[in-house]
Amino acid sequence: MISQKDGLPIDTNKPLCLASASSRRQALLAQVGIVPDTIVPADIDETPKHRELPPQLAARLAFEKALYVSENTANKANMLVLAADTVVSIGRRILPKTETRDAAHECLTALSGRGHRVSTGVCLFAEGACVARRLVTSRVRMKTLDAQDIETYLASGEWRGKAGGYAIQGKAARFVTRIVGSYSAIVGLPVFETVAMLSGVGFTVTEVGEDNGP
Repeated sequence: MISQKDGLPIDTNKPLCLASASSRRQALLAQVGIVPDTIVPADIDETPKHRELPPQLAARLAFEKALYVSENTANKANMLVLAADTVVSIGRRILPKTETRDAAHECLTALSGRGHRVSTGVCLFAEGACVARRLVTSRVRMKTLDAQDIETYLASGEWRGKAGGYAIQGKAARFVTRIVGSYSAIVGLPVFETVAMLSGVGFTVTEVGEDNGP
């Protein structure tokens, strides 16, 4: 199939590369019948820039991940590259992707009993150039967490590598009292926007069969 980029034709019968090793992003894509042909994690510096706002960081990192993988892929002219990044924030404060128990404890304590925002940027490259970008910001509120809540969650290890120190699709779901926005974006990839981006360049999304229930 042929699509258009800046007035020029794009051959969209191309393999799809996911610039992320995230199992949750792979699972979200699989839900709508998309299975990447290759998975290439992007090794980039994710340090926020001075005075960079959370949504700006999410959008920039998604772009830089897609750019990095595109530039470091031998057959970039024959591949679509999809990248995303998720940032959890309280006001202007950006919470880290937690790698230590102490960092996760600090995040959960900060999130306890209050609202926060989750910004997810998505970027699509084709033929070595950015052809589509989206940014989705959602609001999440957690219940007040007591010491037992936090210690039990920390013991699960689920916080490791997660933005804000929690995974809404996992055990932390029991802490969430309200969501305004896109659940899939909070998990790590806004599915509606991603499918629209891919469809916009002519990528064929496989129809998923109906679930008739139990």
